[in-house]
Amino acid sequence: MHRHVRSGLLAMAITFAAAGAAQAQDTMTAPQVRAQLEAQGFTNVHDVKFDGGMWEADATSADGKRTELRLDPRTGTVYPDTAVSQLSEADIRAKLSTAGYSNVHDVKFDDGLWKADAKASNGRNVEVRLDPMSGDVIAEKRD
Repeated sequence: MHRHVRSGLLAMAITFAAAGAAQAQDTMTAPQVRAQLEAQGFTNVHDVKFDGGMWEADATSADGKRTELRLDPRTGTVYPDTAVSQLSEADIRAKLSTAGYSNVHDVKFDDGLWKADAKASNGRNVEVRLDPMSGDVIAEKRD
């Protein structure tokens, strides 16, 4: 009987771990990320992984250049590492303050996204990634 109980507990643990991983990745899966990128004309899509609250991948663009990409896990919006932003650091700090973040520091534009360290409204220290055009938070990762 103990063996059956242990087997059942192991199965439950695996189920909860898988559910947690799926929730962390929101709605997209690695195959969906690959399909999204290929549908947008990227080829040689590889190194697809979920990191820092976003999907990341390496690919070749339509003009034959190798590029690093990040995707919003909820919307599938693609952010190439060459994206340009019209927003300033002050704009980003204001957006984060309005969104309830405090102690905002280390704000930088890197790899096509705005990144900053801050304290979330729940008191947790987080690293946030923001859309380069709107300044909206697209990913949050606990430090």
